[in-house]
Amino acid sequence: MERIFKNKVALVTGAASGIGRACALKFAGFGANTVVVDASVEGSKETIRQIDELGGTGIFLQCDVGNPQAVESMMNKVMKSFGQLDFACNNAGIEGVRMPTAEYPLDSWNNVVYTNLTGVFLSMKAELQQMEEQGSGVIVNMSSILGKVGFANGSAEVATKHGVIGLTKTAALEYANKGIRVNAVCPGFIYTPMMARGGMDVESDLYQLVAGLHPLKRMGNPEEIANVVTWLCSNEASFITGEAVNVDGGYAAQ
Repeated sequence: MERIFKNKVALVTGAASGIGRACALKFAGFGANTVVVDASVEGSKETIRQIDELGGTGIFLQCDVGNPQAVESMMNKVMKSFGQLDFACNNAGIEGVRMPTAEYPLDSWNNVVYTNLTGVFLSMKAELQQMEEQGSGVIVNMSSILGKVGFANGSAEVATKHGVIGLTKTAALEYANKGIRVNAVCPGFIYTPMMARGGMDVESDLYQLVAGLHPLKRMGNPEEIANVVTWLCSNEASFITGEAVNVDGGYAAQ
């Protein structure tokens, strides 16, 4: 893999598994010093182990992205370790429960907003401040196809993922003249190892049901999302900002 990000620093939140881990590994494979941010220690250590296997450099910082003090402390540690921040992928997020809006529990709503929206907002604040001081940087926020469409029984996730796109577009306009690009990625339904361990193998009826929601008739994989995230951070995407890019197997085209 060509080391196009050599001497660069990339930060990925929610990097202990799934899409976040795939993004961290892709950045590291391209030569970036990679900061693995997550609340999970065990999963993050595995991500770091895989980065080491690639011959990359990575550090783990435990952080609750919805906590302002924790995010500030995390960013201070990034600066102490590397002195710069070139790329950030704000991926940390949760789904919440599946219930009709009128029955949606307030505690679950608050938890989803705390992580998915407040967490992205706080992470962006810290990242933008550092990137503005440097005069350069790229941020990619992880929204979802549910940030562009409705989805029954998912009001909190849908609302927060729409909000992430709004934050992305707003920051893109505010910082376009300061050398900073801000975009979002909107995955369709992604097949992760966790789903496989939970019994949702590719032969199962549930997999076929979810896969059938996409015109390509399959679910995506984390690496396909990581490919787009790192491309958006590269010079090949230098004229792209304020976009929310679908990576959804045609889901939103229906």
